[in-house]
Amino acid sequence: MSRLRFGMFTAPFHPVPQNPTLALERDLELVQWLDRLGFDEAWIGEHHSGGFECIASPELFIAGAAQVTKNIRLGTGVTSIPYHNPLQIADRWVQLDHMTRGRCMFGAGPGALASDCYMLGIEVANTRRMMEEGLEAIHHLLYNDEPLTMKTDWFHLREARLNFRPYSEQVDLAFASISSPAGPRLAGRFDGGVLSLSATSAVGRDVLGGHYSVWEQQAVDHGLKANRSKWRLVAPVHIAETREKAFENVRYGIEHWVEYFTSVVALQFTPDTRDAEAFARELVDSGFAVIGTPDDLIELISRLQDETGGFGAFLVMANDWADREATMKSYELMAKYVFPHFQGQVERGVNSNRWCQDNYGGFLTAAGDAVVAAIEDHQREEATKGRISSHQAATESVRWASKNQDDEGDE
Repeated sequence: MSRLRFGMFTAPFHPVPQNPTLALERDLELVQWLDRLGFDEAWIGEHHSGGFECIASPELFIAGAAQVTKNIRLGTGVTSIPYHNPLQIADRWVQLDHMTRGRCMFGAGPGALASDCYMLGIEVANTRRMMEEGLEAIHHLLYNDEPLTMKTDWFHLREARLNFRPYSEQVDLAFASISSPAGPRLAGRFDGGVLSLSATSAVGRDVLGGHYSVWEQQAVDHGLKANRSKWRLVAPVHIAETREKAFENVRYGIEHWVEYFTSVVALQFTPDTRDAEAFARELVDSGFAVIGTPDDLIELISRLQDETGGFGAFLVMANDWADREATMKSYELMAKYVFPHFQGQVERGVNSNRWCQDNYGGFLTAAGDAVVAAIEDHQREEATKGRISSHQAATESVRWASKNQDDEGDE
């Protein structure tokens, strides 16, 4: 595997009621902070109901974030394909690809909230089929110059083509996956990657290996090859200097996260309890989340690497568990202690430090001898010029050397 990448996946989760203007600004501030810390990716969600997830257009947010960041890559996490005409999706994405000079990534999914589908008049049972149909059209529009005529029960394209090719030679496609094989199947068919959004849940862990097999087989069927570096695993994380401090931090907002997963989104992998502290403990005990220290997060990522056979990026599921200061600190601790462990930035420094310590006595003696030699040279020169006597010069050198040896003994 190549260098492990790190990123964030934000729905986002902002409990109601609160000022949406400030929530959006805080999300933008977080992406800027991650860019400064050296995070590789940030994925931005699309939702239209429930109140928690205040970003309706990840493309708009990415366009704004691209103007105030330098290096971090920005992805739609995800664009809900059944909610939009495929031509408009492809057009918007190509424009964004040009505006960001290739820093954007295209994440696609069927849509997570049944309430969104209800408002749009879409049957949830049809969304995966609609996503596949939409992607057929989008893929053609991105890579094929021939006009596309295509009609389904939910969109109709007549001689459709894009004004421009994408800025990127190869579009970075990724498909959301929770428990069904739909995402891995599409990744294999369209040469994309997989966003495993529930990689640490009991349901997610049970299907991870199978999902990669599906992805691999679909790729072979379409003359392609599955690429583990395009596999991104997502997990909720909050870390601090100690586990006690981390649990203390999440008391701030984890209760609202409980509310989201027990009354807004219809997923079957969260604990039944509504007690915030018990919920947090169960998340950790079940292996679903990390609330602890950098070492705890290193342990989780290492376990996931062993269980999966390797993946390309680990993404933090962003949340409002802790207040702003503790949240920013959590990401900083990741960059400071977790990144180096998986990116090969630790070994050389550790080895160099150990080598210096093992040879410290010899280096100290050599350094002391060099200083004594310099003093003796100076004293001899002074004696030659008649400014001090030869006896005085020798005495000063002996005195300095004796003091240096005493200091070394004290250490």
